[in-house]
Amino acid sequence: MSKPGMLVINVERCIGCGRCKLECAVAHSESRELVKAIHETPRPKARVTVEAVGQYSAPLQCRHCEDAPCVAVCPSGALKKEPDGPVLFERELCIGCKQCILACPFGAITMDRDGKHVLKCDLCVSRLELGEEPACAAACHTGALTYKTAEEVAAEKRQKTLREYLVTLHKDTA
Repeated sequence: MSKPGMLVINVERCIGCGRCKLECAVAHSESRELVKAIHETPRPKARVTVEAVGQYSAPLQCRHCEDAPCVAVCPSGALKKEPDGPVLFERELCIGCKQCILACPFGAITMDRDGKHVLKCDLCVSRLELGEEPACAAACHTGALTYKTAEEVAAEKRQKTLREYLVTLHKDTA
């Protein structure tokens, strides 16, 4: 896998367009092409939803928790946490008990179209192995959904804090 990272959401930038959902479904289709994916049976399903709350919208998918409650409750071992990586799902091991759906604090695990297995974000691990970012982040033109390392997130927070401090300092000396 390339750089271990996380999906970062900026709800102030999300316009609820749904491109992340579309590209997620295409990335998980047999053909990996939009025109062909539309005609596939079963039709591919996105592992991300876009939720609206008040004036904001936000993409919602598995957060790949470090201490993932879904993994802890899975009786069949279908869910596994990769070291420094995503929570992955093995469909063949899923018994459809839905315990992971109940345990997920984000409501990010759903049922597949067959109603017998769960469906969740895999962080587009096949794309990560090619050095690409997850399809949802790559599709987001507003920057509401990005894929970053923990170091990049921390650096951005330091820069923001420093800018705010300098603005306050400038006001106090003016």
